[in-house]
Amino acid sequence: MADLLVLVAFALLVLGVVGSVVPGLPGALASLAGVGLYWYTRGFADPSLPVLVVLLAVGLAAAVVEFAGGAVAARAGGASTRTTVLATLVGLVLALVTGPVGLVAGVAGTVFAVEFARNDDADASARTALYATVGVLASTAVQALLTLSMLGAMVLVYVY
Repeated sequence: MADLLVLVAFALLVLGVVGSVVPGLPGALASLAGVGLYWYTRGFADPSLPVLVVLLAVGLAAAVVEFAGGAVAARAGGASTRTTVLATLVGLVLALVTGPVGLVAGVAGTVFAVEFARNDDADASARTALYATVGVLASTAVQALLTLSMLGAMVLVYVY
């Protein structure tokens, strides 16, 4: 039974990596669940407490990036809070329908449209939309690196 749970733990870690780049799949939270399940399966002894704390911190950082990365980038680009909320909602809905392209297009299009309606300045709206789009893409890359590092660390824990 323990071997099956270890396999499930690693499946969750792999799902975390995949979920960090595919909208609609759990990312960092799946990785955290994988680490927790592995730790439970090993009688709370492996990985060691210091390694566990680092893995949990990395997983929580990935979760924060997953949920806030695009919004932070939009705000940094000058988008209003209303624009950021609308863009997040539209991006998530379109991601469920059309995948990653819908997420990026939904965020970019919504930020541009709402900011243009607010400011009547196409250049400023395009710049803000670009910031938001780059933020979404960058947060995806950061999530992928963080969840991949968690998977790599757990492979090392398992092997050694």
